[in-house]
Amino acid sequence: MTGLRLNFTPLKEPLGFLRVLEWIFGVFAFATCGGYSGKNVVSLWCGEGRNDTLNVNFAYPFKLSQEVLVSNNSILCNRTVPETRLVGDSSSSAEFFVAIAVLAFLYCIFALVIYIGYMHIYRDSNLGPMVDFFITVIFAFLWLVCSSAWARGLHNVKYATGLEGIKSMLSLCNEVACDVTQYANMRGLNVSAVLGFLNCLLWSGNGWFVYKETSWHTDHQRTTAQQGPGRRPPPARV
Repeated sequence: MTGLRLNFTPLKEPLGFLRVLEWIFGVFAFATCGGYSGKNVVSLWCGEGRNDTLNVNFAYPFKLSQEVLVSNNSILCNRTVPETRLVGDSSSSAEFFVAIAVLAFLYCIFALVIYIGYMHIYRDSNLGPMVDFFITVIFAFLWLVCSSAWARGLHNVKYATGLEGIKSMLSLCNEVACDVTQYANMRGLNVSAVLGFLNCLLWSGNGWFVYKETSWHTDHQRTTAQQGPGRRPPPARV
């Protein structure tokens, strides 16, 4: 029979259990990055007991160059300040990271459906495990690439919204004292970067268990058993 046969036993095996973990960590990866928004508060000490404040707003996908720090011809510390925007654009790395997380999440759902309902077909064919293995290896590589890119993009976000980045963009800070008096909570973004590398490890480790389902592993075991130390070489022909 080739129909649906529900069997939750694969979830107790490393092959299925790691897929569940990949699904969970994939959800958290794109949720912590894709749903983020934050605000830093910059204080300008104008002197004579007076100060002004600026709000540094930023959110996914972190196109910082589109975020207005100071509106055109704003009056700050009795000085007219031209329009000033944040510098940098981390949208490509952030969107790449979220896209890989979503695709991995969707593939895990598809793979778990196959494991639970069609494992008899999966193990009776060579094509299923081989395709699963190739996709697992590709996702392991993509997780490494997108996590590295996002880690760099996150560094750029922290710099652009921090004191050094603000001072480099806002010329007024050369005339008055500036300081970031309130920082946005970026623990979620830090967690997303860590989860990216953790997903890379999970997919890499699961690649071994998927490989064991392929005919390559079976053929290798059969060849090794036939060439064991107890087997004598065939007699030479006279």
